[in-house]
Amino acid sequence: MPQAISNPLLPSAPASPPTPAPSPTPHQRSATWHERYDEIEDPILRDARFVFSSLDMASKEAWLTSLVDMCDNQTLGFLHRLVSPKLKKDPFKVLPDELCLRVLEYVDDPKTFVRASSVSKRWRELVSDDQAWKTLCEKHEYRRMSTESIGSSLTNNTPTSTTQAQWGTFPRSVSPTRVMDGMTSIDENSDNIGQLSGALPPRKPKRPRPKSTHRSHFKHRYMVESAWRKGGRMKAKHITPDQGVVTSLHLTKKYIIVALDNSKIHVFDTQGEHLRTLQGHMMGVWAMVPWEDTLVSGGCDRDVRVWNMATGTSVHTLRGHTSTVRCLKMSNSRIAISGSRDTTLRVWDLVSGTCTSVLIGHQASVRCLAIHGDMVVSGSYDTTAKIWSITSGQCLRTLQGHFSQIYAIAFDGQKVATGSLDTSVRIWNPYDGNCLAILQGHTSLVGQLQMRNSTLVTGGSDGSVRVWSLNTYTPIHRLAAHDNSVTSLQFDDLRIVSGGSDGRVKIWDLETGTLIRELSQPAEQVWRVAFESERCVVMASRTTRTVMEVWDFTPPADDDESSGRRSSEALTGRVIPFDEVLTGETVVAENQSMLGLEDDHMDGITHQDNEEMRDECHR
Repeated sequence: MPQAISNPLLPSAPASPPTPAPSPTPHQRSATWHERYDEIEDPILRDARFVFSSLDMASKEAWLTSLVDMCDNQTLGFLHRLVSPKLKKDPFKVLPDELCLRVLEYVDDPKTFVRASSVSKRWRELVSDDQAWKTLCEKHEYRRMSTESIGSSLTNNTPTSTTQAQWGTFPRSVSPTRVMDGMTSIDENSDNIGQLSGALPPRKPKRPRPKSTHRSHFKHRYMVESAWRKGGRMKAKHITPDQGVVTSLHLTKKYIIVALDNSKIHVFDTQGEHLRTLQGHMMGVWAMVPWEDTLVSGGCDRDVRVWNMATGTSVHTLRGHTSTVRCLKMSNSRIAISGSRDTTLRVWDLVSGTCTSVLIGHQASVRCLAIHGDMVVSGSYDTTAKIWSITSGQCLRTLQGHFSQIYAIAFDGQKVATGSLDTSVRIWNPYDGNCLAILQGHTSLVGQLQMRNSTLVTGGSDGSVRVWSLNTYTPIHRLAAHDNSVTSLQFDDLRIVSGGSDGRVKIWDLETGTLIRELSQPAEQVWRVAFESERCVVMASRTTRTVMEVWDFTPPADDDESSGRRSSEALTGRVIPFDEVLTGETVVAENQSMLGLEDDHMDGITHQDNEEMRDECHR
């Protein structure tokens, strides 16, 4: 009979697990992981720990390398989870604020700032520091703070000095307490207190204006640029019953001024609301120039008129030209210069209403003017440009080289640029009259020119827009902008805005030359485009009617940080927080220009002048 087995477990079977220890009572302290580990640690492992701690760094690394090489993937995963948290360090927790802000100076992407503010309270505190946003403003060249760009913190009648416009001198908000502290106090024992308290209604405490910071400035500018790319509010107005060609358009801080070939000048506020119509010219108005509340205009009736736009009254009617006044410029609030088909230029004193000098020298119509300081440069159909002294009335030098009529001119005090029907653009030295360069590339009339710093932008009847470097006299960008003539062209430090007779208005990135967007829907014809940093005006023809479109890219004034949602909502029609705008929801633009082509061989004034000019503009 077989012998009974006393132990039911086979030798290879694992031992039964130990009985769990009872839960500790409130008066007992639970053992730490290290204490439990020490209780079950093998003496060999304990000796190994002691030996490892006594080794130098090279020996420790060799030992660990040999252990890691022996581990499988599961063990390596455990090792990774164990080691990774120990290696993570937040530098902003240990570094002083000065070093942290120094690190942030290397961040040039605002999206990174927004993401960093969500990491922790410490990160948000550092990213909210105004010094960090000042550096970001400088990198994005948001260098000036105008009253328009921070309108939420300044009243409309608070002047902003040049010093305030630079960094570090932001207008401070004034709390009601400070205002009350500065007022003359009234004796509490005075008998007038009862009368005053009974006579005056209780006043609600004024809410202090938010302080202007570099962050708020960056936010405003960034949202404006975003609106240029994808947003903006547009107001369209039919200029009825006027069915004519828009001959001139100007956008100032106070007014939008539109001149037509039907002898009328319309004045609007910057929101597009009609203020008044200036009537006095007998025929089409083909040139005008504003200066604050003063407007100087000229046209086919040969008169130069001076207007007060604030009241709508005609101040002076200046007579002397014997043919159409084709171009006008002002050197200051007192002096205006006009160019005419009668081949002369006239200098006018706008205060006395007299002609101070007549500049004679051209052999054909004077088509364009440019002024810098005391010098005025005129371009003529006699293929020459002349430089004149305004005070003396003398011709300083004649620029000869073009083979056909000059239609456009630009002058910045250092260089003169002329565009001609011979398809070329020439750059001149105004002080010795030498031709510095001939820029070729257009295949038709160059009728649009603008010079800014070391950049020249040209537009031609071939529909192309070209960007040139005035340092190397080489093309930077060649833009196939329109299917027909470029009728309007303007650019600033960020963008180019072009309008064409194909009915389209396009916004281009100045640096890359890429198309940002088409502004508005295609029209039958775009007459003129003018813009400033936060507003753009388009004059076009739609269904045979003259239409003015006013685009506004200004975010509404914010009362606090959270109101950035309202400002982006007004721009795009839905709520877009500033943080979301920074992640790519919004955008940039600008523009102004002159006219197109005309054949000008008539010396006398007839009623056919307007029809000829209209035909030229249509061409």
